[in-house]
Amino acid sequence: MAKNIIVIGAGPGGLAAAMLLSSKGYNVTVFEKQPFVGGRNGSMTIDGYTFDIGPTFLSMPHIAEELFEAANRNIDDYLQLEELETMYELQFDDIQLKMTRNEHEMYHQIETHFPGEGKGYLAFMKETKKKMDVLTPILQSKMDRYSDYLSLKVLKALPELSLGKSLYDVLSQYFTSEKLKLSFTFQSKYLGMSPWECPGAFSILSYMEHEHGIFHPIGGLNQLPKAMAKVTEEYGGEIRLNMGVEKLWLEGKDVKGVILENGEKIEADEVVINGDFAHVMTKLVEPGALKKYSPTKLEKKKYSCSTFMIYLGLNHMYNLPHHTICFAEDYKKNVEDITKTKTLSMDPSIYIQNASITDSTLAPKGKSALYILAPVPNNFSEIDWEKHENAFRDLVFETIERKTGFKSLRQFIEVEKIISPRHWEQDMHVYKGATFNLGHQLSQMMVLRPHNRFEELNHAWLVGGGTHPGSGLPTILESARITTRLIMESDGLKIEYPIQPKMEQAL
Repeated sequence: MAKNIIVIGAGPGGLAAAMLLSSKGYNVTVFEKQPFVGGRNGSMTIDGYTFDIGPTFLSMPHIAEELFEAANRNIDDYLQLEELETMYELQFDDIQLKMTRNEHEMYHQIETHFPGEGKGYLAFMKETKKKMDVLTPILQSKMDRYSDYLSLKVLKALPELSLGKSLYDVLSQYFTSEKLKLSFTFQSKYLGMSPWECPGAFSILSYMEHEHGIFHPIGGLNQLPKAMAKVTEEYGGEIRLNMGVEKLWLEGKDVKGVILENGEKIEADEVVINGDFAHVMTKLVEPGALKKYSPTKLEKKKYSCSTFMIYLGLNHMYNLPHHTICFAEDYKKNVEDITKTKTLSMDPSIYIQNASITDSTLAPKGKSALYILAPVPNNFSEIDWEKHENAFRDLVFETIERKTGFKSLRQFIEVEKIISPRHWEQDMHVYKGATFNLGHQLSQMMVLRPHNRFEELNHAWLVGGGTHPGSGLPTILESARITTRLIMESDGLKIEYPIQPKMEQAL
């Protein structure tokens, strides 16, 4: 008889696990508190405008392709991916850089703006490929015992881990220009971290984009979780929306199932947890049940920053790049405001997605959907967002209109929605509004991160940014791949993934 699996949360990690497990014959039920799938990877539609809530582009698409293959599906039957020739435009105070994975064009741009620095770019790509090659097996394998550090794959990776160096330190080996260093380190924001604190191993983030490119699914990145939910249902799995879980059903250390908010108790053989890790462990687990991850100890962990989001429906089309990143004039101070002093920066860095330039499905004809993100402190800052929200909104608009081509932005607004850190915590159930989950310091990585087979409870499994290998959509998908393999192995089954051939071809 097939096992009954409950998945808490219909985020991308939970749905990837649900898709894989249901395709292998497990009885899978996904419980999602929200009325939509995707979690932070979901979407909002307001008066004909569609917005991705959180992540906005797909990198390393071969990982998603492999997951669909493992479920005997072709991703192209569910998603239409468009590669962005200009991955993003970087807006500094005096120059603009159009970043591309075309090596010749990228080299030419660097030499035009920063004569003599092109050789550093070529060296970065060549040497980081070696780092990616040795780190990939770690990102695709469980790391739940200290003995795993003695495995051949980890020992081979050690020389490439840049231990003791920050991401900024690593890029300083290749570039002398501060602007170029920032151009290849700002991806630490994907982890909600400062490049001066982010471990040097994460230089692979920039490499991944410049080697593999970035892609926009027509309809938005929310189409990926929707596709995985569809495959899950095709295999008989059930997605139950508007159905929040109140508590894990515990008997001692054994998870027997879940207790829903309506009081219903649902039994399961295994429970896969895709909710925000710290939120789940402080809200869904009975007090006293956990020691290593008790509420008191969780509060002492390090967490990512938060984000201030503005979603705009505009009665106007801007002929500007799909992605624009506007750097603060004093970027280091901006980052320190966010991660150290936890104060609101008066000189914010801002990311703008102008997806309608690529995708006409997101807004009514002749109009556009604009997505704006400013990194801000998480709620450990105790910033009163009800008090500061409007003023910070105005600062973001003023900065965009002054520094970028999005002029007279406010006069075209038809639809506006704001998600501040308080909304992330209250409405999206993100612990302290830390949008990118637990921090990625070495003290909270690999064996030191919550394990895919959750170490404090039996029959409990983790997927998502709060477990190994970490935050970011590609690694979240890898967490589902690892956890699914562990569940099947615990049942004496094997699941084959076409990992190495594709990875070697892609790398």
